[in-house]
Amino acid sequence: MHNPSFLVPNNPSSSNCASRHDFFFFFINGAYRDDNGKPSFLSALEKQSGELPGTRTCEEYLPMGGSVKMVEETLKLAYGEDSEFIKDKRIAAVQALSGTGACRLFADFQKRFSPDSQIYIPVPTWANYHNIWRDAHVPQRTYHYYHPESKGLDFAALMDNVKNAPNGSFFLLHACAHNPTGVDPSEDQWREISYQIKVKGHFPFFDMAYQGFASGDPERDAKAIRMFLEDGHAIGIAQSYAKNMGLYGQRVGCLSVLCEDEKQAIAVKSQLQQLARPMYSNPPVHGALVVSTILGDPELKSLWLKEVKVMANQIIGMRTALRENLEKLGLPLSWKHITKQVWSNFILLAGVTTGNVGYLANAINEVTKSF
Repeated sequence: MHNPSFLVPNNPSSSNCASRHDFFFFFINGAYRDDNGKPSFLSALEKQSGELPGTRTCEEYLPMGGSVKMVEETLKLAYGEDSEFIKDKRIAAVQALSGTGACRLFADFQKRFSPDSQIYIPVPTWANYHNIWRDAHVPQRTYHYYHPESKGLDFAALMDNVKNAPNGSFFLLHACAHNPTGVDPSEDQWREISYQIKVKGHFPFFDMAYQGFASGDPERDAKAIRMFLEDGHAIGIAQSYAKNMGLYGQRVGCLSVLCEDEKQAIAVKSQLQQLARPMYSNPPVHGALVVSTILGDPELKSLWLKEVKVMANQIIGMRTALRENLEKLGLPLSWKHITKQVWSNFILLAGVTTGNVGYLANAINEVTKSF
């Protein structure tokens, strides 16, 4: 299996312009709201809250690596319930402070063990990525992603960037619901990206903040990761439960790195814990208990999966309603991208309801006419 040399820890060494109506794109970012515009408290969380260990007693510190149970259940979501990599103990994983904390921890790991490597970040991107890797003192480059004219993936330019990047570069990828465009590669495109990244010896790092929340199916949303695993990549993954469990304030996440073998995984996890120690010492316990309780109980997990699908379908339904309302207004522009993909300047589609979607469409129509 391909194995970047940075995964063997040694002594650490010291744009695109918008066209007429490109200003209006929509993304499932921020807090979820129901059709009344209210925050939704998942039944799966409510059912476990009265029985959650630690809710009525003083909570002890978690170890630096966090909740072992939460990490185990989280890895199953990303790598697969019956993953050979989990069984072979080849994954170094620690609880992190949501997805942002997982990215920052990995950025520091990259700097410590591959100090001369670059991270390639897509254009456009979530602005905080630049802050994260900048503050870790990792050199940054960008790669093409969004194509304004087609309002889709600029696949040819992306592949050129992958091919022309120095061997052994790091590429930040989104497993699903690319932030901020919502444009995801097709299955065939993912396979070509995986192949070329393997040829060049690049390291793929996936941020998966929307698993289950993108399509309603966590397995489908992890499909790109599974492809890369099949192709023999060593990979890194940042996971978060802010969106798909509504645990925004609990900051529950996980960082994992697939290693060559169990021995290397132990060494890598040790280094990740050493990096975490001066940052925040120990991750918070309550959110980790919520996650591990839900995912570890078949009944609660089944309920959670159903509710995640309801949330995803609500967002998909609002996209369809918004597009239909805009098309009825008769402006000679295509709004197909609203249902094919979503972008942002950050309109929170989660705040759109059946009661205000018509008003929003009229407002967008009026502003668009002025361009």
